[in-house]
Amino acid sequence: MSMASLYVRLFSIFLLIICIFPPQALSVVPEECQTKTDGCTNKEKALPLKVIAIFSILITSVIGVCSPLFTRSIPALSPDRNLFVIVKCFAAGIILATGFMHVLPDSFNMLSSRCLKENPWHKFPFTGFVAMLSAILTLMVDSMATSIYTKKCNNGVIKEVASPVGGGQQEMVVVNVGQFHGHHHGLKPAPGTVDQQLLRYRVVAMVLELGIVVHSVVIGLSLGASNNTCSIKGLVAALCFHQMFEGMGLGGCILQAEYKTMKKFIMVLFFSVTTPFGIALGIALANTYKENSPTALITVGLLNASSAGLLIYMALVDLLAADFMGSKLQASVKLQIKSYVAVLLGAGGMSVMAKWA
Repeated sequence: MSMASLYVRLFSIFLLIICIFPPQALSVVPEECQTKTDGCTNKEKALPLKVIAIFSILITSVIGVCSPLFTRSIPALSPDRNLFVIVKCFAAGIILATGFMHVLPDSFNMLSSRCLKENPWHKFPFTGFVAMLSAILTLMVDSMATSIYTKKCNNGVIKEVASPVGGGQQEMVVVNVGQFHGHHHGLKPAPGTVDQQLLRYRVVAMVLELGIVVHSVVIGLSLGASNNTCSIKGLVAALCFHQMFEGMGLGGCILQAEYKTMKKFIMVLFFSVTTPFGIALGIALANTYKENSPTALITVGLLNASSAGLLIYMALVDLLAADFMGSKLQASVKLQIKSYVAVLLGAGGMSVMAKWA
């Protein structure tokens, strides 16, 4: 199955979950859970703000995810340099804070809402349970995908990968029964080690994008369905910041994965358009989608919980732990300290954004 068809299928399943609400989720809402109107609620004034949000978030998403991909022309930002590691740690801190400070609290609030029945939603911590299962499932996918790709390589699969340094030239890397043949910029690494690491980068990039895509559509849907002009303005600014730096983290993973141009384009496209698409979907459903309806709260709450578990796992295990336990950071305490500072700055900045988004 190609990457494009995989993303299309996953996206279609997600849209079915979001769009097909039972009638009671679309129209019948308990009286105390009806959306309250105030001076800030104005559908006509909110629509231009949403349109602006679509284009501004699209532009910042493209800038964020593409910026690491153009660092080939900047020697100081190549993947083997210290500055790239520091920037990647900063972006990983943002992804970690997104899971802990944005997605997880939203899920807690939704699944503990008074608009849901006491039993079972107030009797069991579904948010923590689903987030835990999501993290375990992510580990399973992470591990099994790596094993499958490794076996394919060991069976003699020929892979064409982009050169990690230089003007995008292509090289052929052949792995046959664990042996590495060919050249990699004049280096002769240990058998299988380079390709094994490359496979890990590719699995990490795909799994991370999946979690970000789910989260992005959910937050876009919430923004598009809202008619509160007072909250939309601050939310748009926060989401632009969020998408840019989250995109930098994903872009760094795509860069290290050394995908061919078409696969890079597909991954960049899916990341860039998901939040704007979610906003457009929210606008289309604004008259029927009620954010306080029981089914809407349950559906979005569970999706947020699963997304939070995935993002937290990916940030801690595949991004931060992989770098900090790697040979490059282990060889330099000074670089470790700089990287920790970058993580704290990224996580701290994203935590502050939780006030608005």
